[in-house]
Amino acid sequence: MSLHIVCPHCHATNRVPADRLSASPNCGACHQALFTAHPIELTENHFNRHIAHSDIPVLVDFWAPWCGPCRMMAPAFTKAAAILEPQMRLVKVNTEEEQNLAARYHIRSIPTLAIFKGGQEIARQSGAMSEQDLVRWAQTISNSQ
Repeated sequence: MSLHIVCPHCHATNRVPADRLSASPNCGACHQALFTAHPIELTENHFNRHIAHSDIPVLVDFWAPWCGPCRMMAPAFTKAAAILEPQMRLVKVNTEEEQNLAARYHIRSIPTLAIFKGGQEIARQSGAMSEQDLVRWAQTISNSQ
């Protein structure tokens, strides 16, 4: 079985055999790594592609640069990416720069974490989380789907 994975660099959709996800696959278009063990920053232009075209869950951190709890959680979110990839893609959306996305998803407080699968939001959690809590929550949601 193959999975669609969107490249974090050129945003091309790649087809990767499920059993090869852990083998550090590269993008067929730009030849860079499909998984970097770091969250990727997305704009509205690329957000929809990652949410709609990815067969793995996408964990989104809706944040803002002025938000103290967001800045405190950022290192935990980065560490979680190294643990959760390649079973899940972690992305960040700056709600100050991407106000349309924040409005579309009714982001009322930040940080807000949302998990998308198959183009649909399947879970949401508001407030900063530790690395362990974030990983546990994401894995619990992903495993229940």
